[in-house]
Amino acid sequence: METDRRTPLRPGRFHGGLVLDGHKIAPHPDGLLVAPIPDQLVIPVTQHLGEAASPCVSVGDQVKRGQPITQGGSLVSAPVHASTSGEVVAIEDRPVPGVPTVSPLSIVIEPDGRDEPFPGMEGVADYREEPPHDLLDRVRRAGIVGLGGAAFPSHVKLNVPPSFSCDVLVLNGAECEPYISCDMGLMCDRAEEVITGAQIMMFMLGVTRCLIAIERDKTDALSAMKKVLEEEGDDRLELIAIDPVYPTGGEKQLIKVLLDREVPSGGLPIDVGCVCHNVGTAYAVKQAIVDGLPLVQRVVTVNGPGVRQPRNLLVRLGTPVRVLIEQCGGYADDVGRLLMGGSMMGIALSSDEVPVVKGCNCILALPSQELRTLDDELPCIRCSNCALVCPASLLPQQLHWYAKADKLDRVQDYSIFDCIECGCCDLVCPSHIPLAQTFRDAKADIWRREWERQKSERARERFEQRERRLAQEREELAARHRRREERRKRRK
Repeated sequence: METDRRTPLRPGRFHGGLVLDGHKIAPHPDGLLVAPIPDQLVIPVTQHLGEAASPCVSVGDQVKRGQPITQGGSLVSAPVHASTSGEVVAIEDRPVPGVPTVSPLSIVIEPDGRDEPFPGMEGVADYREEPPHDLLDRVRRAGIVGLGGAAFPSHVKLNVPPSFSCDVLVLNGAECEPYISCDMGLMCDRAEEVITGAQIMMFMLGVTRCLIAIERDKTDALSAMKKVLEEEGDDRLELIAIDPVYPTGGEKQLIKVLLDREVPSGGLPIDVGCVCHNVGTAYAVKQAIVDGLPLVQRVVTVNGPGVRQPRNLLVRLGTPVRVLIEQCGGYADDVGRLLMGGSMMGIALSSDEVPVVKGCNCILALPSQELRTLDDELPCIRCSNCALVCPASLLPQQLHWYAKADKLDRVQDYSIFDCIECGCCDLVCPSHIPLAQTFRDAKADIWRREWERQKSERARERFEQRERRLAQEREELAARHRRREERRKRRK
């Protein structure tokens, strides 16, 4: 009998982290609530990391649900689709928070109420009969990105280069950030489809092992997933209950906990033989491959003391945040801020008219008394609390000093790009220093400086090419003059 050559589970423990109050929404007896289609959908043309997409429709066009309305140029890109049928009434710049896009260009669709599907993409009868590269192309055309918040095109992660080897798929259901429970709601309501999506991704990756990580206090999600796994009888998938420590949901931290493998600094999970995907991404893959449905909706948590009836909603992309708040009973009396995301890594929203995008997993309404102000910040006392809780084993106090002094080379020496901006250092800092924001700004400055350097390098290369071209033209002109002079002399 052939021996099992799989690496045994060696649960590890990453450095730092915090145990936080979850503030999770308990699963509703009726399952996920489907949000209504609004009077107008605002769909940003780029909702992913990578090269920006461009519109492939015009104002006045009639579109159908699932119809591609953008096209991307490179491998690291993802198309966007119409969330329902209707008319394109505008293509213009609109506010789009938290989306890594070159421009805030959005396509505005006025629904016609019929929600007619686009017939351009059909599901497959049996994914095991399809070549993996065809399935990858379906995932790409479906516009699927990482739904845990990073919004990286999923087909890129599922296409492992020949120079790498992958032996395990990690399915991330560790929803560690406070207030966010969209993945838990999805697993409770659509566990069978999540498992099917994981099996499809295993087939595409060519692996025979999948670890599904769920925090042990998410008992409803654990029960729902365990029941489906028992019915499936697929022993390639293993359900792992992990401790609810923030930020266990980070890729590197989760791989350390599950397999005790250390992703190198500046590296990726594939460097240690892993591919990590969110459970929401697995659900989207199942819908794309089996049902032929592109990514036009996602589960969003609406939570916080500032909303009357917190709930997990199934939302069409492009729906204004205002519609979700109304669906959850409206605002409470005192709302100081709206965030897209959780209380630790959420991004402030300037208005509730901004749309839901692919990377939006939570809308959080917080009261004024829970907000810090700039007046709260005090000088650093070098207590080292930030270093003790940093899950990336960094020295935040040193990074802070160098970032404030604009010493960007020294900031890079201290591995600032290993910072996952989890906010643990902010929470434990007795001086209330916004460390994560400082590091975010420093990264932006480094990228900006690198972009300026590349821009200057390109300008220098163009100048040198122009000088070489002019010199060559001068030499050719001089040579023609010499030949003409020689011919004149010969004629004489």
